[in-house]
Amino acid sequence: MMMVPAMNDAVPTASPGNSASARDIASLLHPYTNLRKHAKDGPLVITEGKGVYVYDEAGKEYIEGLAGLWCTSLGFGEQRLIDAATRQMSKLPFYHMFTSKSHDVGIELAERVLAMLPVKMSKVFFNNSGSEANDTAIKLVWYFNNARGRPRKKKIISRIRGYHGVTVATAGLTGLPANHIDFDLPIANIRHAECPHYYRSGKPGESEEDFATRMAESLEAQILREGPDTIAAFIAEPIQGAGGLIVPPKTYFEKIQPILKKYDILLIADEVICGFGRTGNMFGTETYKLQPDIITVAKALSSAYVPISATIISEDIYQACLTESDKVGPFAHGFTYSGHPVCAAVAVETLKIYEERKILDQVRKVSPRLQDGLRQFADHPLVGDVRGIGLIAGIELMEDKKAKRGFDPKRGMGTYFMGRAQEHGLIVRALVDTIAICPPLIITESEIDALVTRFGKALDDTAAFVKAG
Repeated sequence: MMMVPAMNDAVPTASPGNSASARDIASLLHPYTNLRKHAKDGPLVITEGKGVYVYDEAGKEYIEGLAGLWCTSLGFGEQRLIDAATRQMSKLPFYHMFTSKSHDVGIELAERVLAMLPVKMSKVFFNNSGSEANDTAIKLVWYFNNARGRPRKKKIISRIRGYHGVTVATAGLTGLPANHIDFDLPIANIRHAECPHYYRSGKPGESEEDFATRMAESLEAQILREGPDTIAAFIAEPIQGAGGLIVPPKTYFEKIQPILKKYDILLIADEVICGFGRTGNMFGTETYKLQPDIITVAKALSSAYVPISATIISEDIYQACLTESDKVGPFAHGFTYSGHPVCAAVAVETLKIYEERKILDQVRKVSPRLQDGLRQFADHPLVGDVRGIGLIAGIELMEDKKAKRGFDPKRGMGTYFMGRAQEHGLIVRALVDTIAICPPLIITESEIDALVTRFGKALDDTAAFVKAG
């Protein structure tokens, strides 16, 4: 008889002498990480967090300048969110929403989300991540057009340098080469429009408004080339985050939206980063006067304490779903953890805190300190552009700022800067050579001053490194 090894024999365990770094290298595959470099150098192991600060295993303090991954809006250690999760775990630790089942906290969360939106929407569908929220949006767009008897109207236009997730479908929407190379992406029916990056793509003497007109004309020409009867939706982040912190040029969305209406193309607003106060309004949709048919949210919905996201749809799309249900029966889409009650409870408490603590007033009060503090680096020899709004900003490094010539990507200057910032106690993210800043919304003016000081030290270190050749 073949012997089956005991569970303890089957799972290797680390000896007490092994470091966390060594154990990590031996056991984990890391997202968005240079795997060869990681296997050599290992990770930064974070063990605690409080407010805007996190601490590594040696006790060193860092300002979390990206709010984790654009998400920990209320900072670390918010006791009300911890208590909300604990209460819900004791009351109803899990239930699903399949086959007409529901629960009180899921209902309350949907009501609160709909009430917060700056545009009227109809229904909320819960997912577990921003990627899933956008994946659901894609499926609903296709479902909608099938219900309307338009089987050819299926293409979705994203934008170069847009970021919408990493599922098979949403990684295709994401307009970044690394997300496509050797993953056999994008899939069919995904297209990419020009990136509205005025700093990089504006012509000499061209105003932002003229550039926006050119981008709108380019989009309309693309729609006409593809065939308007084949284009189903256009998806856009109000501010392009992971693609380089790209703020839309003035009048861009005002010029884009009439074109979408003209050709009966749905607008999906990806609010995964911008939603819940980041831009100084509760949603980027309000900041840039969008009229979307679908809105996706995640991240700050629960201040990232638990995974939850939502796909929010218009009444027209909901009515199409009803039509399909008449035809096929069940709406055959969903996740085991859609609207998980613990996640919903934490999200409800998060939204309550935003309201009670007047988080928009807080963002509007301190954001000038961040934007002005970072713009003081605009004259630095390595800084080509400083851009941002509210509590989100990007600083683009340049080898030759006059010629707008970036560094050779092989030099990894953004990554070098990120390492120097970390050495000075600041965690940021390098998007190639754009340094992203997106701190927790609770950050104070004195903490912003400390962030800016540490950023400046890293910038000077990087300049010295470049000068040394």
